[in-house]
Amino acid sequence: MSVLLAVLVVAGCGGQGTRTECGPGGCTVTFPRGGTVSVSLLGVEARLVEVRTGTARLEIAGQQIALPVGVETEAGGLRITVERVTDGEVVVRVRP
Repeated sequence: MSVLLAVLVVAGCGGQGTRTECGPGGCTVTFPRGGTVSVSLLGVEARLVEVRTGTARLEIAGQQIALPVGVETEAGGLRITVERVTDGEVVVRVRP
């Protein structure tokens, strides 16, 4: 298990125009509200598609999901939670 966690930290997260923080428990990704930025994290591509009335529409590993703040779902083999939606950004937690 500790080897898997080390791989997750090293493989980590990344993407242009986003802020990412990765650790043993997964990644927190801050997407800007404008634009179509995607990131590669934990082996899958993730993209913010749109935000409408507090619900973020994301594309994770080719699968589109719509999540309100605080709700968790699974997509692309990962657990996804929208932590915060503001006028300028969307913060998403992604865990294996």
